[in-house]
This record gives sequence, C-alpha cells and structure tokens, in this order.
Amino acid sequence: MKTYLPKIAAQRRAWHVINADGIVLGRLAAKVADVLRGKNKPTFAPHLDAGAFVVVVNADKVKLTGTKDLQKTYMSYSGWRGGERYRAVKDIRANHPDRIITHAVKGMIPKNRLGKRLLTKLKVYAGPKHPHAAQNPSSLTLDA
Repeated sequence: MKTYLPKIAAQRRAWHVINADGIVLGRLAAKVADVLRGKNKPTFAPHLDAGAFVVVVNADKVKLTGTKDLQKTYMSYSGWRGGERYRAVKDIRANHPDRIITHAVKGMIPKNRLGKRLLTKLKVYAGPKHPHAAQNPSSLTLDA
C-alpha cells in the first residue's frame, strides 16, 4: 500500500464561526485547535496545513470553571532580571478578552513554524460582530 498525501494547494479553505458565549474555555480551545489543524477532515496529515479559518465571537463571555476567574494568572517574562509579570484573568478579560482564547489555543497547537502559520488563521473578537461576513463562514457548534 502507498501512503496517501493530500494536495493542500488545490483545496479551498473553509471559514467557521464559533460563538463562545457560555462555553468552557478548554473545550472551546480544543475544538478550535482541531479545526485549525484540519484534524476533523479525512485528509489530515500532521505535517501539512490542511485546516480552516476559525472566527470566535463573544470571547468576553467564555466560561471558566471553578475559581479560575479569581485565581488563574498568566505570566510573561521580558527577558530582563526581575522582568516577570503576573496578570489575573479578570484583568485580561476586562482589557483584552480575545487574548484568553488565543493563549489557550496557542498551547494546543504545535510549537514550530507550522504552529505559527496555523495561529494566523484564528480570528478572535470580544463582541458578537466580526468583519468576515464576505467569506460566508458556516456556524460551528461544540459537541458538549
């Protein structure tokens, strides 16, 4: 038997919209990462970019379970001595709610050149409106 390799250049990329209102962050990020990589297609290959574009709306209404809203922190490091910064989820949700979902999805895709290219196909918006109506995105729901 020969291994089948899909012709990615000939495929048209689909666009999907996911409403994050009331959905648990981890479940949402796992579903988005699978669609970005193309793992929901029969032509999936781990070394190819066969996924679709994903638009996430209502990012400010994503749900965190337990006491993560109060206790979870994100750490960033500037590279300088003493340059660690810790920010709580409630502060990030107030200023940049799209970064919560982007950070969660970034942790679920490969950490290489392919992963960086996949992350450019993720579009996250805090409110219910997005500027990608011209691409005719289809609605995608989670199997929860």
